[in-house]
Amino acid sequence: MNKKIMIRGLVWAAVLPALMACSHAADGPHVAFTQPQDGATVGQDVKVVMDVHGMQVHKAGELIDGAGHHHLIIDGGFVPKGEVVAKDATHKHFGKGQTEATIHLKPGDHTLTLQFADGHHQSYGKGMSETIHLHVK
Repeated sequence: MNKKIMIRGLVWAAVLPALMACSHAADGPHVAFTQPQDGATVGQDVKVVMDVHGMQVHKAGELIDGAGHHHLIIDGGFVPKGEVVAKDATHKHFGKGQTEATIHLKPGDHTLTLQFADGHHQSYGKGMSETIHLHVK
């Protein structure tokens, strides 16, 4: 009996993270980092691959329902819904509809926040953001 309980626990320990990742999709539109993974140790040149689910990627300038483009915020959090995403050294805009980029980070611990916004750079808010943590060698 104890072996069965132990095996069930091991199965749940293996399956639960995958189920939790899938549950995010059921919450509606969202963004995600395809690369790098949260908690990764990376070099100073970091390839970032950005994804969006439930919306379309479109270049900036035009307001289209259900569409927008990515922004990458280095060492900062999400931008509240309706606020324009700043454009400076720590707020990278991908207004041409890019879904990949290579950024340079100094050694140490950093956060990257992916923020989706409309054609006028107005944030879709926390629900369309994701933050990961990285350690840069």
